[in-house]
Amino acid sequence: MELDIRFENTKIPRKGKLLLSEPFLEDDYFGRSAVYLCEHNHEGSFGFVLNNYIEINLTDIAKNFPIEKAKVSMGGPVATQNIYFIHTRPDLLKDSTLIDDGLHIGGDYAELIHLIETGKMNLSEVRFFLGYSGWSISQLKEEVDANNWLVVDVEAKDVMNTDLDNIWGKYMARQGAKYKLMTTFPINPQDN
Repeated sequence: MELDIRFENTKIPRKGKLLLSEPFLEDDYFGRSAVYLCEHNHEGSFGFVLNNYIEINLTDIAKNFPIEKAKVSMGGPVATQNIYFIHTRPDLLKDSTLIDDGLHIGGDYAELIHLIETGKMNLSEVRFFLGYSGWSISQLKEEVDANNWLVVDVEAKDVMNTDLDNIWGKYMARQGAKYKLMTTFPINPQDN
């Protein structure tokens, strides 16, 4: 009996989905990454890598940031000098945009800082990223069609959970036995 370990995508990308990179991709940003897709339309796509945490305090980059212990992810290789955020409080952060399932992106950054400083919003309600992941028109579709990404459903609580270090493995394993097996493979098969 031959084991089927083909990496095949069966869903189309759309905002609010999770992109799981193929298991053997050797890339600093996207190797075994889970990317939360914030937009996917006729103009292109963008999202944030959820599981590429960096050892940096936001106070080192944004001098007006009130909390030293906020966990930050490297969201992707584009605009890495900028801080982006998603959150669950559109009632407090006006001008934010709904992504999906109660998750929003953006809003007034100064207001966000004020809400955190005054305790009206806590860090479990917001998630920070340096940079983002972006694709030009049809680029993501081509990568998905080439089976570089697996498109899966994701729970909002897991997107916001910065303590979930292996979101890639968790959601890959949920796709079935062969995908669960792939989570145990080394990135470079020659390392086996």
